[in-house]
Amino acid sequence: MKRAAFLLAVLLFSGQAGAQALIPQADRAAMVAEATRHPLFQAELERTRAAVDRAMQGGINVPVPRDPGGGLTHEQHKRNYLTIYGAGLLYAITGEQRYADHVRQLLLAYAELYPRLGPHPAAANQVPGRLFWQSLNDSVWLVYAIQGYDAIRDTLSEADRRTIDHSVFRRMARFLSDENPQAFDRIHNHATWATAGVGMTGYVLGDRALVEKALLGTDRSGQGGFLRQIDLLFSPDGYYAEGPYYQRYALLPFVVFARAIETNETERHIFERRDGLLLKAVRTTIQLSYGGYFFPVNDAMRDKGLDTEELVQGVAIAYGVTRDPAFLSIAQEQGRTILSGDGLALSRDLAAGRARPFPFQSALFRDGPEGDRGALAVLRSDPGQRSQTLVMKSTSQGMGHGHFDRLNWLLYDNGNAIVTDYGAARFLNIEAKDGGRYLPENDSWAQQTIAHNTLVVNEASHFGARLRPAEASAPTQLFFQGEGDTRLSTAEEAHAYPGVRFRRTLAQLTVEGFASPIVVDLLRVDGERPARYDLPLHYAGHLIETGFPLQSNVTTRPALGEANGYQHLWVDAIGTPRADNGRVTWINGGRFYTFHTLPPAGAQMIFAESGANDPRFNLRREPVLILRADNQTDTSFVSLIEPHGAYDAAAETTVASRSRIRGLRHVRADGADLVAFETDAGRTVILAIADDTSATVRHRAALDGRMLEWTGHFGRFDRTGSGQ
Repeated sequence: MKRAAFLLAVLLFSGQAGAQALIPQADRAAMVAEATRHPLFQAELERTRAAVDRAMQGGINVPVPRDPGGGLTHEQHKRNYLTIYGAGLLYAITGEQRYADHVRQLLLAYAELYPRLGPHPAAANQVPGRLFWQSLNDSVWLVYAIQGYDAIRDTLSEADRRTIDHSVFRRMARFLSDENPQAFDRIHNHATWATAGVGMTGYVLGDRALVEKALLGTDRSGQGGFLRQIDLLFSPDGYYAEGPYYQRYALLPFVVFARAIETNETERHIFERRDGLLLKAVRTTIQLSYGGYFFPVNDAMRDKGLDTEELVQGVAIAYGVTRDPAFLSIAQEQGRTILSGDGLALSRDLAAGRARPFPFQSALFRDGPEGDRGALAVLRSDPGQRSQTLVMKSTSQGMGHGHFDRLNWLLYDNGNAIVTDYGAARFLNIEAKDGGRYLPENDSWAQQTIAHNTLVVNEASHFGARLRPAEASAPTQLFFQGEGDTRLSTAEEAHAYPGVRFRRTLAQLTVEGFASPIVVDLLRVDGERPARYDLPLHYAGHLIETGFPLQSNVTTRPALGEANGYQHLWVDAIGTPRADNGRVTWINGGRFYTFHTLPPAGAQMIFAESGANDPRFNLRREPVLILRADNQTDTSFVSLIEPHGAYDAAAETTVASRSRIRGLRHVRADGADLVAFETDAGRTVILAIADDTSATVRHRAALDGRMLEWTGHFGRFDRTGSGQ
């Protein structure tokens, strides 16, 4: 090692007082000089000051841990780490000694408490923490607290510094790593938080061994640790294995620790790893949202969106690295930033008017570290954040937070969720609901296949709702086109049920005269033996009318089944739609939506609602339509969703509340499916979908004596026969 590099390493890891490991001196000087010059940064400074001052008025409160998530002691320890973090940054920027003193007093109190703690008394099925019911929360505490400690550490006496170093941070780092290697070395978001906390602690304490454990795993072999997680938890497109909700959650430790690595070991080029993977991940996290909220697939809470703390930090750090002006528009929407050099740069450039709209777009986000384990397909009608957006979920299982819903889909239109996903059954941090943990209904309902918009065979969930076989395979993404008047995704699943293969194509068609695109859904099932096929459609809105008569349950509501989620569905009505009347209309957000379907022969439509067998009212009451076809082997479900009309409650006006589509047809011919519909203006649109997805293969198929020819997976034809 060259002498200069050696001296640098010694300085970086000396552990001497006076050297801050996480705040570059130039950034601190800039924040001191410009703290009140730029509105967003100044607002964040005042927000943090108000929160910290309020916490300081309550004195030093470091209780013996007792409660699960949402309980008094849980929330107090959470407030404490946020106070340590905020007060440390306030001291770094303002120089007010009272903030450093408060951090010192809090951490000395933890130095008294922490060595006496054993496993948390409210621990359940997770790895127990010391301060919190699960060790994940201890890791989060460490990620925040070590940053606040770094900012004030050089103000402490040698004795106080030694006490806090050893009784709080070293003990916690040892607990999270050496004492829990099975959790620390996992490829999982819990381990991401742990490695980030331990690694930053290593930088602050000048402990190279802690840094190496964080980067490479407890045995430093590289089979675990932060770098391995970057390599295995994300696809080449920046898609995180557990889905958007957990991508948002895991993002913070990834980018915060990466920033610390960049500050202390620039030569690692951490933000360049895997072709700039972490920066892609920030952009992808933003893309996986509609109207400011993340797509709620897998164990997701619907109310999480772009304004979450994790993405506030992610956007600021990504802007600090890239200076991409599109991030500024997201920060403007968030209305927040962070107290760092990156947050200052973002605020400075936002105030200078350098923001550009973030380019929301149609895109295929491949899954798996090599991009070969399915994909999440996002089809948008235009670049706007609130344009009609169709999401097709053909991803891998997503580990323990994944749901059993291969080839599921969601639809957003006119600023609202139209075809929905339940997400998780959980009241996060509400202690009265099972301590804020996942509810039993997360297993019995939310993860089961009937709770999603995809095929169910014989009332059993995909893979029997068993994680290990589900993790062993992934759907096959066969085709994607995100541009033009016809945007389309096709995927196939061959492992969810023995002897059953199903392929689904979802298409978004821009049609002249319609304000929003028409959505076509073709699901073809190939089975080895007769079975019951159910295809649910979970929708949001109030039902307006049906095209066929219903037998309604007006005095009693039977449950649809006994297990696999069926026990949680009340049956409100049953009808038997035909090809000429298979339509249901509902209203949502002042717009009407008509679901047209061509049911398999003899199929019924079940109108149901979640909430059966739920004595504690843990489930939301949400409607679902279920197409049921009995005694089928090979069959096809063909449907279409048509947005139309408008209702203005204030003006008491209604426009075009009735469907404008006069017919829907499906023909199987010459290795292709032909789906055609006619509008009230006389326009006929034909979508021809070939089994072969090759781009260069030519196809021919006849409809009503007319020969259609196209090249590639699909062709679209209007009523004059001209290709589009």
